[in-house]
Amino acid sequence: MIDRAGLADFLRRRRDGLRPEDVGLPPGFRRRAPGLRREEVAQLAGMSTDYYSRLEQQRGAHPSEQIVASLARALRLDLDERDHLYHLADLTPPARRAGRHISPGLLALADRLTDVPLVIATDIDEVLWQNALADAILGHREPGGGRDSNITWRWFAVEGARDSFPEEHWPIHSAAHVADLRATHARRAGDADVNELVDDLLERSAEFRALWERHEVAVRRHALKSIVHPEVGLVELTCEILFTPEEDLRVRAFLPVEGTDAREKLELLRVIGTQSFEQSRT
Repeated sequence: MIDRAGLADFLRRRRDGLRPEDVGLPPGFRRRAPGLRREEVAQLAGMSTDYYSRLEQQRGAHPSEQIVASLARALRLDLDERDHLYHLADLTPPARRAGRHISPGLLALADRLTDVPLVIATDIDEVLWQNALADAILGHREPGGGRDSNITWRWFAVEGARDSFPEEHWPIHSAAHVADLRATHARRAGDADVNELVDDLLERSAEFRALWERHEVAVRRHALKSIVHPEVGLVELTCEILFTPEEDLRVRAFLPVEGTDAREKLELLRVIGTQSFEQSRT
């Protein structure tokens, strides 16, 4: 059974132990107590303040795995603390290999890289976190939102998801998505999340089926991205992909291509601020 008292106490203690600057928030004024406010944790976790408050008050519905994963990220839990949170919520912690957990150190580093779009995703391309500039240039995604936040799924299965890329580049990106997923499928043969994604894509997309049958395997570590933004026009970026060996996460940093006006356009978008678009664009 869920340990409501233990869950509430653990959430409060972790919230009280964090400062706004630890999670990339401005310190603000007139804080009556150290730590984060409930509404700040709720915002970071992508849930309502009322829902989060109920958890700290030992009330409300049984939290789902997605809710607990979001809270673990918002509260900057390490893997041991994350597992403890899952146990308090009467849930089985995810496997530490190929997990969905972003370490506090990686999040702290990501919070400081505000001048380039940054995306953290799993090894099957499910977005777990992205910064404000990634929202602005790539489109907002609800982190950890399952298929709706999966880059490869959206590329092949969601109409309009690739419209911000020049059409002549689509075949290159399609082949790269499939070859990368092939590599993950080979490395994690038998894992349900990989197999389900592949099976659903095979059923959904003829283009994916044709590419899958080619048996091309290649992990992406570098890519050129030309993105047509509705406000600043064409932005030429280099996507550098970094890997975290323990969690099998991928950090995508989108750097401006030298000799283009991409740096100025990114800076303009950073000044304008985060904007939400209907379509995701990675």
